[in-house]
Amino acid sequence: QVQLVESGGGTVQAGGSLKLSCAASANISSCGMGWYRQAPGKGRAMVSRITSTGTTTYVPSVKGRFTSTRDNAKNLLYLQMNSLEVEDTAMYYCAASGGTCVDTYWGQGTQVTVSS
Repeated sequence: QVQLVESGGGTVQAGGSLKLSCAASANISSCGMGWYRQAPGKGRAMVSRITSTGTTTYVPSVKGRFTSTRDNAKNLLYLQMNSLEVEDTAMYYCAASGGTCVDTYWGQGTQVTVSS
């Protein structure tokens, strides 16, 4: 069982930056990790994925603005979000799956609100 805890959300003006963190309770170095978000009235959608070796994938709407990194020694996942837009407002979740993560594990989410 892996527990994930996100932090770093908040309210920021459009054009600003935030850095989200996701702390895992167990060794997730061999797991794929991802950031997802859910805006009000919408389903949960992938934002980025990062493999155990650090290869990243981003959805087109955040490419060039968001950067996902991981620190396997500390079991941490990060999402640096720059040039934030109102449309980025959502609850952000981290997830771990694949590799030694035999199940998909989710955090409780952290709220990001971008004001105009």
